[in-house]
Amino acid sequence: MNDIVRYDVNEVWAHSGIVKAGNYCFLNYCVRNLDGTIEQQVNAAFDVMEERLALVGLTFENVVQMNCLFKDIYHIPVMEKVVKERFHGKYPARKSIQTEFADQEHNLLFQVDAIAYSAEL
Repeated sequence: MNDIVRYDVNEVWAHSGIVKAGNYCFLNYCVRNLDGTIEQQVNAAFDVMEERLALVGLTFENVVQMNCLFKDIYHIPVMEKVVKERFHGKYPARKSIQTEFADQEHNLLFQVDAIAYSAEL
């Protein structure tokens, strides 16, 4: 197995945005635009995911699994619309979960974590 390499490390929150381990990459806490609408937050979260994938030369096509966290689970159709627009039919396995985010400053509505795979890593 190749070395484990951590990217987009946040020392304050003690986490890595993406970790490459062998042929897999694990993406964590994809969130942005915390004061936006649900559609803006979903798109911004996928922007973060795309940026992190690019750090290791991957794209959405490499994403094999996602955990989608919602403040309101009834926003799933908004996320599904964005996934259709951005993944172009190459959809990962997915789980959607409702949670109460520990966010007092903003209006966090959506977060996504993912696993990506590439035989070339």
